[in-house]
Amino acid sequence: MYGGKHVAEGDRVFLFASENEGGQGLFASGIVTWAAPTPPKPGLARQTPRVSMAVERTAMARSRLGRGELKRFSTWGDGRPETELNFKLYRQATNKVVGLSAEAAAFLQQFF
Repeated sequence: MYGGKHVAEGDRVFLFASENEGGQGLFASGIVTWAAPTPPKPGLARQTPRVSMAVERTAMARSRLGRGELKRFSTWGDGRPETELNFKLYRQATNKVVGLSAEAAAFLQQFF
């Protein structure tokens, strides 16, 4: 979803713990050490692309960033990194891998 199927070994990632499952939002960053597409299930006409990956954690977040902090950034066309994160991560309550803009990645880097 949103470019997440293009994740590859060596990519920097930001890890969010699902707040729908008791997590706190952004909690760590890391480097992808392995990634491979998950094969589609036979017999289903339409499926979301899936990927499996392993990540080596490189840092823990120093401050909170989750649904509560991003909720007010909902003017979808404003170009802010906070709005991009709100849209891609919290518009649908599902676990996902997403691709981010350089601006959103730089914004997230401030939390480490």
